[in-house]
Parts: sequence; C-alpha cells; structure tokens
Amino acid sequence: MKKLLHRKNGPALRDTIIWFTLIFGSGYLFFITWGNWWAVFPYIIYSVLYSSTSDSRWHESGHGTAFKTDWMNNVLYEIASFMVFRQSVVWRWSHTRHHSDTIIRGRDPEIAVPRPPNLLKRALQHFAIKSTPREFSRILLHASGKIHPEVATYLPESEYGKVIFRAGSIYSFMHQ
Repeated sequence: MKKLLHRKNGPALRDTIIWFTLIFGSGYLFFITWGNWWAVFPYIIYSVLYSSTSDSRWHESGHGTAFKTDWMNNVLYEIASFMVFRQSVVWRWSHTRHHSDTIIRGRDPEIAVPRPPNLLKRALQHFAIKSTPREFSRILLHASGKIHPEVATYLPESEYGKVIFRAGSIYSFMHQ
C-alpha cells in the first residue's frame, strides 16, 4: 500500500500530457470535420475529456496529490479550475471547509446531494446548469471589489485581494 501512495511526478506528467493531447487532438478533429455528421464523434470525445476528467484533476491537484512537486500541482489546479469554471482561490478554501465540516448543512459549501435529494436539481447540476450562473455572478461581484457573504464565511480576509484581483482578470479576459 505504501508503494501505491508514494507520489511521483513522472506518471502524473505522462497522464497530463496524454490528457491534453487527446483534448487538443479531438478538438482538432472536430474542427476539421465541422459541417458534416462525423463531427459528432470527436465532439463527444472532446466534451467528455474536457468536462468529466478536469474535475478529478482539479480535486487531486488541489489536495496536492497529483504530482510530487507542489508547483506542478498548483499549475494543474489553476488550469483545471478554469476548465470547470471555478475561482481557484475561493474553491481551495471552500474545499478546505468541505473537509472540515463534511455534509453539515450551513457549513459545508460543497454538499453535492442534499437530503432529501431533488433529482431535477441533481440532473441540472450534472450539466452545471445551476452552478455556472451562480459562479459567474460571484465572479462579477468579486471583480467589483466585494466578497460574496457565503464566501466570506470560509475565506480568510488575507485572501480577499487575490480573489478580487483574479476575478477582475477573468472579467477583463471575458470582455476583450
């Protein structure tokens, strides 16, 4: 078991290169087949690789377990945060709270399936239909220099500047 838990850079670097190669490759195939029915297949491959696997990369690199080297975990975390449309600083602290107060209503900001479960809300969340508009409105609020009240419950004040700066950068990037 100890051998399996030993972190290395090599396998994670290899897997990350393969992952990005497949994403860019399927994106390129989608581009060159655009306009005919064959475009559906590379699009499905691209979509699955982009959306489903980036969340696990986000989670593991956020915990610092993807790579042995911290800066590699941080780079992958920032990229994966962008891919899953999450503010990296906010979600790092949100996830810390999640592990401190797992499934405690009013404390855990990441309860995936509240009790009792609402299947419609869960289906919408599967496609990020609920979380994306919420995250976008928080980015706009943070870009204006204000911290969302819920975020303020778990984000240390020393991190406010990072959140505001990055949200402003995201906002500027989206409006170029």
